[in-house]
Amino acid sequence: MSSSNPVPLDALPEVFPPTLREVMLRPRWIALLALCLVVAGVFAWLGQWQLGRAIDTDPTPPGATEQVQPLDEVAAPGEYVAEPLVGQRVTVNGTWVPGDFIVVSSRFNDGVEGYWVTGQLRVTDDQGAQPTSVAVAIGWAATQDDALAAIDQLNQDAATPGAADIPLAITGRLISDEGPVLPPKTGDPLTLTRMSPAALLSRWHDIDGLDVYRAYVASEVPQGSLDPISSPAPAESSPVNWLNIFYAIEWAIFAGFAFYLWYRLARDAWERELEEFEEAEAAAS
Repeated sequence: MSSSNPVPLDALPEVFPPTLREVMLRPRWIALLALCLVVAGVFAWLGQWQLGRAIDTDPTPPGATEQVQPLDEVAAPGEYVAEPLVGQRVTVNGTWVPGDFIVVSSRFNDGVEGYWVTGQLRVTDDQGAQPTSVAVAIGWAATQDDALAAIDQLNQDAATPGAADIPLAITGRLISDEGPVLPPKTGDPLTLTRMSPAALLSRWHDIDGLDVYRAYVASEVPQGSLDPISSPAPAESSPVNWLNIFYAIEWAIFAGFAFYLWYRLARDAWERELEEFEEAEAAAS
């Protein structure tokens, strides 16, 4: 029978806690780092995409909106107007549809509240094509009575025999649809406070198979007793979109946060191991 002498405690190898670097080099944290690289790469691509959209490399020349262009070369029926073309001066030929002159309230002209008289202009530029109409803000009136009186005169002129055979040339600014809103709770439910071709379309006549422009034209020259609509040239837009630059910075921050999150998780795991080591060492002593 053989016996062995016990190993002295001072002869046992000294055990050290793991370092942060050793923890980070474990397969689990290497795999998590690879995942963070993928996530950060996606965020970096999104940031680069936002930067590419932040600077307009082909800006609209100054004063381009003041050059009159045919309506059908600027916009198409049923489509939204691109931002650089909002406020573009356009010209369109057409005839008024009798009975479709409608008042839109809450219209300000040089700071004075009043009313717009609007009409359905049946476009005659494309002969033989599908019928197409565009909403036109014809003029401004200070009171509703003045607007209604102007509508009576416009209806009479439009109903005159042969009026439909003589197209009018309307020149004005092309403006985006303001969107329909619910009428006021107190008052006439048919009151319109927004210039919305979609809302006007619901009150127009002879609309079967009709194409309608989403935008409307604010006429430069009023008709009848109406006053001209104040529609100044749109402000020149900056070629730099600061909102997109802000978004690009956000994506860069998100990419950096992905690496910080990996580091914080690995450090937390390392600190837990240190605590467990210290507790085990204290218990052994």
